[in-house]
Amino acid sequence: MELYKNDIAFEMPDKTQDETRQGEALIQERPVHIPSNGKKFYIESYGCAMNFNDSEIVASVLTQKGYDSTRDFNEADIVFINTCSIRDKAEQTVRNRLDNLKVIKKRNPGALIGILGCMAERLKEKLLEEEKLIDIVAGPDAYRTLPDLIEEATGGQKAVNVLLSREETYGDINPVRLSSNGITAFVSIMRGCDNMCAFCVVPYTRGRERSRNPESILQEVKDLEQKGYKEITLLGQNVDSYRWSEDESLRGKKLIELKDTDEVFNFANLLETVAQSVPTMRIRYSTSHPKDMLDDVLHVMAKYDNICKHVHLPVQSGSSTCLERMNRTYDREWYMDRIKAIKTIVPEASITTDIIAGFCGETEAEHQDTISLMKEVKYILSYMYFYSERPGTLAAKKYTDDIPELEKKRRLQEIVDLQRIHAHESNVADIGKTFEVLVEGVSKKNENQLYGRNSQSKVCIFDKGNHKVGDLVNVKITACTSGTLIATAI
Repeated sequence: MELYKNDIAFEMPDKTQDETRQGEALIQERPVHIPSNGKKFYIESYGCAMNFNDSEIVASVLTQKGYDSTRDFNEADIVFINTCSIRDKAEQTVRNRLDNLKVIKKRNPGALIGILGCMAERLKEKLLEEEKLIDIVAGPDAYRTLPDLIEEATGGQKAVNVLLSREETYGDINPVRLSSNGITAFVSIMRGCDNMCAFCVVPYTRGRERSRNPESILQEVKDLEQKGYKEITLLGQNVDSYRWSEDESLRGKKLIELKDTDEVFNFANLLETVAQSVPTMRIRYSTSHPKDMLDDVLHVMAKYDNICKHVHLPVQSGSSTCLERMNRTYDREWYMDRIKAIKTIVPEASITTDIIAGFCGETEAEHQDTISLMKEVKYILSYMYFYSERPGTLAAKKYTDDIPELEKKRRLQEIVDLQRIHAHESNVADIGKTFEVLVEGVSKKNENQLYGRNSQSKVCIFDKGNHKVGDLVNVKITACTSGTLIATAI
């Protein structure tokens, strides 16, 4: 998935969206039928929404083995850091955090510290050499083995499992949920990625693409509905390439390769089935890849009111030549055709994106192509960052990182400045309109105000009144900033 939360250049509205939080502990009561083993664990998550969802899987695995969760790392017997490797800065954040955690070992020499996720997969045993503090290293497909790894590390051995799987989807594990609002939740529908974008480390850290059985997805969604959740986000590195078939030979094939008679359950089928099964819940999804987004998904979005009208469609660059070097497998013309389709089929939909400034060999003309594409599309929000070379990727092997950092930052700032203008213009256009908002929490700036998102994923702030978290509230927009809509409940 390309919606990364580290190193965001464009400020998130009021910092209120749950997925922007780092270092959030999981808290989940151990099932009463499982006796406690007397050990407590603590997890911090960094990076994309998939990492947060993975931490929920880890918590489920551990609580089923009698471990108790805690919000306080100081009282934990085991501390896990779920890591991101998308940029060097993301990894440095984790290393800095490890320095802060040295106090745990001093206070409790028997405590264990584990590194999970993409950084664990990328660096593997090298992490144990570089960071003597670490006892456990587990990749994204090794979470079922964590109890065994903990036992091994407790015995004094360094424990490592970074084997990637072609089958693992954790479809039979019911994730515990972040101790946030109890209203919104992530549901993973697939794992891994087959797109070999030149700049991206994800295929190397999360393995090949594989889709989850739709029955297990629906079961998880229904369980969330019964527990009072009001909104779910279907997650995948590339949700549009979701494919399921009882015939294993068909599961990986792309829609364009299949005939109508082939028994393949694709993302449009899944999205429609989920929308039908929980008509009172809001449905979102992330992330789409432009090369795989076909009109069938858009028609399903338009058909069902409970599917939120928001599409995150990463462009990365507005230049066809730069996109070719990035190995994105589409050009500007294809991307703009997808934008046209969104605006035609789902005219009320908002569009957000990811943009990279200063990729290898990017000329000023190619940078200006990105600027001109932004002016055509006018995204309501973008995740923007300058290029950071990642070891082992196609770009690191094939190209020279030849754009000076100062020039990267200049280009990025130009992109950020333009995005702020477009975001503000979009919000100004909403003044006077009425939206239905799902209340997600209390504003961090004013405890007498609530915040929530409308269908287009815009954050709205309004006075609390008699409303509470979890309510669906109709609000009228009265003012705005570049990142937030100010509203009055009606």
